[in-house]
Amino acid sequence: MTEEHPFAQFVRIIGKGPHLSRPLTEDEMLEAARMILAGQVEPLQLGAFLCLLRVRTEVPAEGAGFVRAVRETFALPADKPRVDLDWASYSGKLRQLPWYVLAALLLAQNGVRVFMHGTEGHTAGRVYTRQVFQYLGLPLATSFDEAAAQLRAGNIAYMPLAHLQPRLQEIIELKSILGLRSPVNTFGRMVNAFDAPHEFQTVFHPGYRDVHRDTANLLGQKHMAVFKGEGGEAERRPHKPLLVQSLHEGEYSEEEWPILVHGIDDPKDTAMDLSRLKAVWTGAQTDAYGEGAVIGTAAIALRLMGRGADTDEATDMAREMWAHRNRDQLGAAA
Repeated sequence: MTEEHPFAQFVRIIGKGPHLSRPLTEDEMLEAARMILAGQVEPLQLGAFLCLLRVRTEVPAEGAGFVRAVRETFALPADKPRVDLDWASYSGKLRQLPWYVLAALLLAQNGVRVFMHGTEGHTAGRVYTRQVFQYLGLPLATSFDEAAAQLRAGNIAYMPLAHLQPRLQEIIELKSILGLRSPVNTFGRMVNAFDAPHEFQTVFHPGYRDVHRDTANLLGQKHMAVFKGEGGEAERRPHKPLLVQSLHEGEYSEEEWPILVHGIDDPKDTAMDLSRLKAVWTGAQTDAYGEGAVIGTAAIALRLMGRGADTDEATDMAREMWAHRNRDQLGAAA
């Protein structure tokens, strides 16, 4: 008789059928994720596990267990820097330029320390954050020590998932084989390595907003905001109203943000020319949509951090920051 593989129990729990299967508890997912990250799972088991979770839709307890396991693998510097905002970037952009990178830079120029992390390459034809940072001459970290140094020097750093947790990057790349995104896409973005008190999360599908917020609450996240961003990234679509759902010290809230830029009808950027990011930042070009996306995204972050009594005040603060930005920071880039 062949001895059962230790991971088989977790596949069985979630895959026994509509009446006998159940979600994993937080501790069960912690154990399962530890095995996955340590490479102690057979490829067939991993594929079955990921697909079963995806079909059923992950629950917050599973997310919390998964994130806890990932955090155990981090080797953070002993003198890790303070980080104000953890910014996940896992989708890539297809229809609009990555204006959110300029929003993060704007916040960094105004004293907000931003740690961005994310992935790339899982979907063809998209522009990813690493590419934008490289083009604009912004720092890219290949280790937590490098990220810490960059954060201290300029209040912003981006660390690709391949360096943050290589095993997670490998799992995300299974999309081309499985044909489905995996729970890593949902929960990998919530690892918040530097334990920032404020966290940005965005979704493709509105139904995932509650999953993200409930998971953050289980993890003890102090403040987080989740919304449907442009292309799945943390970027405001300024020509549409926006619902932002938040978590503050265990309390849930939501705010409706009004249209920021009028007269624009579902725009699509067919060129996706990264040089326009630099041109708009330096003032060489104007772009109502792009500037609205930058200001609107920065405003959501400011509101999350309690800067601004309401959406209007936070937006006014972001506009003022944009008007007085250091345009020379990207002057020599590209």
